[in-house]
Amino acid sequence: MSKNEVYRALAEQEGQCLSGQELSRRLGISRAAVWKAVEALRRQGCDIEARPGSGYRLRPGDRLDRLSVESCLSAPRDHWQVLEEVDSTNTACKRLAAEGAADGTVVMADMQTAGKGRRGRRFVSPRGKGLYLSVLWRPERPAEALLPLTALAAVAACHAMERVCSAAPEIKWPNDLVLQGKKLCGILTEMSLEGESGHVEYVVVGIGINCRQRPEDFGPELADMAVSLDMVLPGAVRRAALAAALMEELDLLRREILPRPELWLEEYRRRCLTVGRRVKILRGQQSSEAEAVAVDESFGLTVRCDNGAVETLHSGEVSVRGLYGYV
Repeated sequence: MSKNEVYRALAEQEGQCLSGQELSRRLGISRAAVWKAVEALRRQGCDIEARPGSGYRLRPGDRLDRLSVESCLSAPRDHWQVLEEVDSTNTACKRLAAEGAADGTVVMADMQTAGKGRRGRRFVSPRGKGLYLSVLWRPERPAEALLPLTALAAVAACHAMERVCSAAPEIKWPNDLVLQGKKLCGILTEMSLEGESGHVEYVVVGIGINCRQRPEDFGPELADMAVSLDMVLPGAVRRAALAAALMEELDLLRREILPRPELWLEEYRRRCLTVGRRVKILRGQQSSEAEAVAVDESFGLTVRCDNGAVETLHSGEVSVRGLYGYV
């Protein structure tokens, strides 16, 4: 365990030196144990510099691997993995589900080659730029009770970003996080039902957060509507710290909020910037326009159509687009 503690202590220095003596004092281990921990970290690929008379320094970087994420967790956690590359973290979770993976299993990756968005769209996922994370749950609840899940995941992602970098995203109904009027994060929820009973076999929630992208990383189609944390915030965001915070917020969601989604309803309503705007509603190949007037108790979007009719939309049925810019 001293290896993780040494890594955490050096990471907290943000590139500054920390002497072996100070590490020994802080962690309550011998100088020899400090040296062994540093050597073990180096063998795992950590770039740790030893400066005579000054101590050890973790060279600045934005590693996303198991060790860097583990050092940021407030408590040990089972059933999670970090991959260098994957087709899609959602797809990886579904493969694990078919193999009997446990409730709460998490897959995250440094890069996705086939990242997925809603309605078959592609989620651009370049190496070293974003946080791509999916969680597998096996809730003992009927499918209709899981309607708020995507919206709740958006609130959890907001909480994680506020913890790590003080960002305050808004939410474009139902699940896109928005910063300065542009898309920062997308969420995709996929569910598997048993054929005969309709029982929920599992649900996978995938979250993709733009962290270190520059405008050129998004390409011409997305450059005007997408943003990253590094483009807005004054300091670079550590993806490992964000990943740890996001896992912990999702664990809280699963444990305490999913049985009582009303606990986050008012916060979701405060963050939802869709209410009060004109929107385009897409149903298959058909579209119509309406005014978004409220978020109801099941996190559905209540709209007033141009013919005066009022209806409530749910995220699995339709897609809602803004008429003026991204939102």
